[in-house]
Amino acid sequence: MTTSVLNVLLQPTMSTRRDPDRIFDGIVAKGERSTKGDRAAIGEFLEGMRYLTRCFAESPKLSPMGWQSVQGDLRLRIENRLRVQRLVTEHPEIAAEPIERPVFIVGLPRTATTLAHNIIAKSADHRGPALWEWMFTDIDRGEEARRRRIRQTERLVGTFMRLAPAFKVIHPLNAQKPDECNYLLPHGHQHLARVHMPKYYKWIEQHDVLPDYEYLKLALQVLQYGRERKRWILKSPMHLDHLSEIQKVFPDATIVWTHRDPITVLGSLCSLVESSQVMHERNPDLHAIGETWLRLQSTAIERARKARVDWPRASFIDVPYPWLAAEPHDKVPLLYERLGAEWTEADARTLDSVLARPGIGRQHEYELTRYGLDPQQVEEAFGDYTRMIEKLRLD
Repeated sequence: MTTSVLNVLLQPTMSTRRDPDRIFDGIVAKGERSTKGDRAAIGEFLEGMRYLTRCFAESPKLSPMGWQSVQGDLRLRIENRLRVQRLVTEHPEIAAEPIERPVFIVGLPRTATTLAHNIIAKSADHRGPALWEWMFTDIDRGEEARRRRIRQTERLVGTFMRLAPAFKVIHPLNAQKPDECNYLLPHGHQHLARVHMPKYYKWIEQHDVLPDYEYLKLALQVLQYGRERKRWILKSPMHLDHLSEIQKVFPDATIVWTHRDPITVLGSLCSLVESSQVMHERNPDLHAIGETWLRLQSTAIERARKARVDWPRASFIDVPYPWLAAEPHDKVPLLYERLGAEWTEADARTLDSVLARPGIGRQHEYELTRYGLDPQQVEEAFGDYTRMIEKLRLD
């Protein structure tokens, strides 16, 4: 009901879609003023974001609320990029900050990557960027500035959660907890979860993501500058598509890859996408969601399996889903051992705390048929990946 009312109230704003370049230029100009950044220094980044803006504006089902949400997201991402660039210009020593042995937690969505991230990132020697740090990447400016940024992020999260309450169950957001790298990375599947955009999907298939991962490294260097150095713990299902780029930018990285039967995963994932698209589109096409996200995820698995061949074998730690969902007290210390990290009593308490939270272990499964899929389709799309998972579990 709230979404319907807001769409009626915001309907007059839809006329601005006719000139997305003007909207985009206004966002950039405001970003320059607020951050004192220089658009000329991030020209390639801005051209990519301009194209994304045009794709959103051309989407025939985009709702008024969706259009406003998209502009807000673009503004945050552009301001953040301008801020990071200005900081590196003012403090060139930032670019010399060593990012050593980072851990990338990857896997299909709904495979306990968030659970793994919440546990590992909280160790005393580890650090995972909180959601507010991804949105407002900056050097340490004191406690008051920190609290102000957290409050800003909490307001954004609160609004989103009120408009998409299903996320409280599917993927709750918290400004102060570690969250996914896609809140910083400019391009990827996160935008397709908002709006069905075949044109953008084709574009990102050809897009060179190496500069995006160089930006990710730069952001980590900013967050590390002047602060205690710890081992970075990073997470996003989208990293599966880009293991080659991760290896180039972070050659000493460790990849923690969580595995779960795709047939179990896909229904829940499609429901997550549906919950997001309801906020941004009028009458999302559920079968298009199924087709698109089956293709995205099966392609990601295929690319990741090919890319890992070029990595040292020791760089990968494969984690079957039961390790985290059924046997965490036995298997998480083993995971730490393979990471070369020390398992402590504090880590054991953290594990108990995370597992005790409401919703941990809950089921959020939806029928594949709602999205025009069936188990055989999914199995065929993923090839022998399911058999590989079963072998991992038995080993």
